[in-house]
Amino acid sequence: MNILQILPELNVGGVETGTVDFSKYLKDHGHKSVVISNGGRLVEELEKSGTVHYALPVHKKSLLVMWRMVKAVREIILKEEIEIVHARSRVPAWIAFFACRKTQASFITTCHGYYKNRFFSQVMGWSKQIIVPSAAIGRHMVDDYGVPPNSIRCVPRSVNLEKFNVKRKLPKGSARANIAIIGRVTPLKGHTYFLNAMAKVVRNVNYTKIWIIGDVPPKKEEYRRELQLLVKRLGLSANVEFLGNRSDVPDLLAECDVVVLSTITPESFGRVILEAQAVGVPVVATQVGGVVDIIDHEETGLLVLPKDTEAMAQAVLRILKDKKLAERMVKAAKKKIEEKFLIKHMAEQTLQVYEDLRNDLNILVIKISSIGDVILVVPSLKAIRKKFPKAHLYVLVGEEGRKILHNCPYVDGLIVYDHKNKDKQWWNFLRLANKLRKHKFDKILDFQNSQKSHWLCFLSLPHESYGFDNKKWSFLLSHPVRNYKNDIPPVRHQFQILEQIGIKYDKKAHLELWPKTQDADYASDLLDSEWLGNAKQIVGINLSASEKWETKNWPRDYIVRLCDMLGAKNIRVLLTGMEKDKEAAAYVKKHAKSRPSAFIGKTDILQLAALIKRCSVYVTPDSAPLHIAASMRVPVVTFFGPTSSARHLPPGDSIVVMERTMDCAPCYSPKCRIGTHACMKEISPEDVFQEVYRLIGKAK
Repeated sequence: MNILQILPELNVGGVETGTVDFSKYLKDHGHKSVVISNGGRLVEELEKSGTVHYALPVHKKSLLVMWRMVKAVREIILKEEIEIVHARSRVPAWIAFFACRKTQASFITTCHGYYKNRFFSQVMGWSKQIIVPSAAIGRHMVDDYGVPPNSIRCVPRSVNLEKFNVKRKLPKGSARANIAIIGRVTPLKGHTYFLNAMAKVVRNVNYTKIWIIGDVPPKKEEYRRELQLLVKRLGLSANVEFLGNRSDVPDLLAECDVVVLSTITPESFGRVILEAQAVGVPVVATQVGGVVDIIDHEETGLLVLPKDTEAMAQAVLRILKDKKLAERMVKAAKKKIEEKFLIKHMAEQTLQVYEDLRNDLNILVIKISSIGDVILVVPSLKAIRKKFPKAHLYVLVGEEGRKILHNCPYVDGLIVYDHKNKDKQWWNFLRLANKLRKHKFDKILDFQNSQKSHWLCFLSLPHESYGFDNKKWSFLLSHPVRNYKNDIPPVRHQFQILEQIGIKYDKKAHLELWPKTQDADYASDLLDSEWLGNAKQIVGINLSASEKWETKNWPRDYIVRLCDMLGAKNIRVLLTGMEKDKEAAAYVKKHAKSRPSAFIGKTDILQLAALIKRCSVYVTPDSAPLHIAASMRVPVVTFFGPTSSARHLPPGDSIVVMERTMDCAPCYSPKCRIGTHACMKEISPEDVFQEVYRLIGKAK
């Protein structure tokens, strides 16, 4: 694999040391290793291992600098053909997240600290897999950042045994001791409590050296002065030494009797504990955060509560006075290191996370409305599933479309967008975007192709987003499809988007629906209620299109005449429609001598599909029932006038299109502009009857 790690700097520290150790492992095991940082003391050591280092100011919390770094880092990703971008801090994570867009690289983070729940820190939870060094940090990311538990991967930090394989040089005499605290000199590390505890130790051990190893951040100089004053007040001036940052930590550890970790806030891990144990130094630590993952109390070290100076002092004295206890804990600690905390353990687990990340694909398809359009998206869903059989495939649908895909075998889940009611308000729209973002989609395919859907794509922060460049905010998509064709059938039209992700159009693509057994039973009961259960030949007629499209509807008198012509051939007719069609159904039943049956407003989508399935032929204008009939493989006679069959006809083997060439058609107008409705009136009942009768004969 080609792996890029990005972090603020490469000076002394646990994160920096771990980055260098991991980079060496990658190179030794045949992987490409690249690191981006602002530079530091460890760059020379890093480059000696064969890792490529790019020095960039990825540590600066300046929006302008971060924006510039996105482009610079993206260029490196493309140049080095990076597959995994691993961010180890917040500013680099923001840069890396957006740099990965428009590339094939996968983004991942490691949460090395106990971050406060602020917006700036949220990016650490945006990767699909989030590495944490301890269970405590994992719980923090789940509880405070809303990260799904299955996204957390615990990979403990490691220690380089070769580096810490030094011979111990303990001071001679039972009344002598060297005690050290190692880490950044900040209030969080609890140095004041450590010094108060050491004042009690010094009273019992005459010759005690206390080393404070670590640097003081520039903004914490006042804290250093506070500690120096505390040393004088406690009478420890002859005992305490501030050693600052040291490159010879292993040698210093070799001279220590005890190492103390006095952190007062949750520690993400505690690498210094492993380093001390690797040298053979017993450890006393506060019982916080990831420390409990390393130290088993009384087995591999001693734990005390934070700020409890008396307990800390007694634990140190106990180790100094009980040599057998110290030896036993050191031996058990080394054994645990060899079993769990070697570099190879950390590296192998991290590489496994990378591998899982590469194989983990989350895809969202957006198709919110209408019912017929949701049915039309099914061939695309099937093609996506065939191309990506292991992907997690979700569909964002409206309330009307949820039942259509409820039983769809190609999708893993539905996300409902109630765009007509509760999600209509902008604040609920933003909540929906946040919900989508938590799914961490790699690809979003926007078949809705509206301003709102493009905004949802953008706010969901997917790795890639696809849709048509229709000049409606399509710049929000990472991969807008340009120069596409509009005058082609709807399913073929959708595949112009799918072609961008390597899916070619299948000429055998067809529509599907999945009524359940209870839907079929319900349809049978309806038919039985009108003495149609045993009818050999049934023709279904859909009375109208949606309420908006009056121009799509065939005249009612024509439906009456068709019913009577079919009745004359002993063919039973059933009328279907919605609640709004009750008046039309009453008109047809009143004027038709053949007395057709009517099931108006009595079925949902899948029940209607089961009912249409019982028909020999189905007659309908361009509307959702046309797509339902095509899904159920029922022969169809359909009318087109104000809309074009070239653009809206679903795929199907037995679909007869009744369409008249008119100067004004297709007009795509809900109301007839010239008032004649000629495009529909030119389709005679006799012509429709001939096609219906032919299809019935063909079916026989």
